[in-house]
Amino acid sequence: MPRPNLRPLWRVLAQAALPLAFVCSLLLAGCATAPRPVSVDLPATDEGQPGVGPIRRQDWFQKLWHDRRTEFAAHAQADRHALVFLGDSITQGWGPRLAAAFPTLKVANRGISGDTTRGVLIRLPQDVLALDPAGVVLLIGTNDLADKATPEMIAANITLLLDAMQRHNPAMPVILCEVFPSSPEKDRAPADIKRINYLLRSVARNRPQVTYLDTWTLFAGPDGNAKPEEFPDLLHPNDAGYAKWVGALRPALATLNFLDREDDEFTIENDFTPLFNGHNLDGWGYRPTPAADMKYARQMQGGTPANVEEFPIVTAPVNFDGRTATPDGRFVALHGRLVVTTPRGYRKIQQLYTQREFPHDFVLKLEFRATPNADSGIYLRGPQLQCRDYLLAGPYKKLQHYRPGEWNEIVVTVQGNVAHCTCNGEVLEDALKVPATGPIGLEGDRGQMEYRRIRIQTAP
Repeated sequence: MPRPNLRPLWRVLAQAALPLAFVCSLLLAGCATAPRPVSVDLPATDEGQPGVGPIRRQDWFQKLWHDRRTEFAAHAQADRHALVFLGDSITQGWGPRLAAAFPTLKVANRGISGDTTRGVLIRLPQDVLALDPAGVVLLIGTNDLADKATPEMIAANITLLLDAMQRHNPAMPVILCEVFPSSPEKDRAPADIKRINYLLRSVARNRPQVTYLDTWTLFAGPDGNAKPEEFPDLLHPNDAGYAKWVGALRPALATLNFLDREDDEFTIENDFTPLFNGHNLDGWGYRPTPAADMKYARQMQGGTPANVEEFPIVTAPVNFDGRTATPDGRFVALHGRLVVTTPRGYRKIQQLYTQREFPHDFVLKLEFRATPNADSGIYLRGPQLQCRDYLLAGPYKKLQHYRPGEWNEIVVTVQGNVAHCTCNGEVLEDALKVPATGPIGLEGDRGQMEYRRIRIQTAP
């Protein structure tokens, strides 16, 4: 290639008395060649590609890979800073439902039917990170299993994906969805999928940017397989399945400040007093761990990701007046909601209490919203009323009016030493025995729980 003639350009710039650094930059720009476009084709061989395990190479897949990634590249500028949904055919299958499900969000679908964790690793830089996304919703791994990858290989590749996202932007939130149930008929046995998800709990542990979402329990039938009424082919969700996924994602997206960013506007009844002001944790704090819990706490501290990993012991009272969150971020005041955030390990038992005690009869009202299989609780002068994603986590699995992923109302009426408790008008506990006095508390254990409109009416 002949060298460019820079002499005339140099004379013009020199006569203009421009700064030397600026002149040099223009000269270098004149010599530079245009950047080579990144290929949207599948690499010719597996050699040198990141990760382990299968990269699909069927003709139909190579064509789809090329066509989808060509489409992604064409929309790259428009999709900058979007919330990216990343995965395989289940993600691609959102289609127009994705934008319709989250109409207030800028979303980008980066799913390719048939893709594997290793395929996603190859295309992550160009298809996702180059967009500088606002966040990522990741669901991947089921096709690896069908192609004989082990759960350990799948978890290792997802680790690499999360590592790459962290290097790109450690503040970028990632929602890691568990691999959905399928069926042995699809070469995806329940035991293998459960093993993948067990390993993913450890992968997500202690990654502040990752929110772990239990989407296996959300969909699994009694036998651990997908339910035909939600997965007609035992692999891909239908409209009902996608609607459940939306319900699972909404609370997590709200806590990550993608949704529900307006303050909750609610006027309490004249004879009720707020226990939570909606703005900070005034009036709330930690109390010393009860003696009855100390032994259990010490046992649980040595658990595994499938059990309780942490049960911090509190030795002295701590109040959080004026703070919007506890130091570890487990309890957060956000837009009128008191959020018990998803723990960095699979489970972490903590309790937040009112500084006040309540020796008189009272009526307590509040609303809660749970992610799938979330486990929380409401302490009534000491004893705990289980407050959970009831239909999945129990213990009240036969409720008719419980609304998964939506707001539900709890009403507790305490007279003397007995509490009558309802959820959306259905009885949870008819006569729960409680002590003569004590605080109101909220527990964090597994998953995310949000509380709002927490208020109390006390007898004279």
